[in-house]
Amino acid sequence: MKVSRLAAVGAIAASAVVVLSSPAFAHVTVQPEGTAAKGGYAVVDFRVPNERDKASTTKLEVSFPTDHPLASAMPEPVAGWTSKVTKTKLDKPIELHGQKISEAVSKVTWTATGKGVEAGYFQKFPIAIGALPEDADELVFKAIQTYSNDEVVRWIEVQEDGQEEPENPAPVLTLSEASEGGHHGASATEEASDDTENAAAETAAPADSSDTTARVLGVVGIAVGVVGVGYGVLAGRRRTTDA
Repeated sequence: MKVSRLAAVGAIAASAVVVLSSPAFAHVTVQPEGTAAKGGYAVVDFRVPNERDKASTTKLEVSFPTDHPLASAMPEPVAGWTSKVTKTKLDKPIELHGQKISEAVSKVTWTATGKGVEAGYFQKFPIAIGALPEDADELVFKAIQTYSNDEVVRWIEVQEDGQEEPENPAPVLTLSEASEGGHHGASATEEASDDTENAAAETAAPADSSDTTARVLGVVGIAVGVVGVGYGVLAGRRRTTDA
């Protein structure tokens, strides 16, 4: 009886690990390296998991928002991949920080030159972008993921307020409030470039490994806690029975 109860507690803990860890790697996401402040420049990572057992991810296309055009996008080189930035002429020029902008980034495409993202792995695609809008709290980037078997997954569904997360949600970048003094003009561009160069100096494996390890350790901690609680309950019952 004691063994079966402990086994049940272990099963619950294992289920918690699966439930808590799977969403983090379930779909294409975008996250800033540090912060993405309104009105400034930022380096962000598009994170792409491979969800197929018998195919690799060989291409990622990210469409940039049209409601808040971004004038600049500088991808960081990724080993085994090429990148292409596509710009489109705006119907009506806009003014950003005192400068007239007549074209904006419409799409960035990464294409694998080798095997791509294989089963059981994910890949980060860092890119410096800006200037970020001052009148928005988030930016939606629609992504298309292509596999080596020609399967295409469209991460383009926009999350509606009060609704459940869609099956194929589009990556969303949350913007923070601008810090005192802001990040504008040429100095901001230089800062974004420096961030990109610093990120390029680090190898992808340690960064990915560290991030994944942190997630796994956190989830394992929760699972161990669940097992501990179950063991404590069983021990209390045993003492009561013995008494």
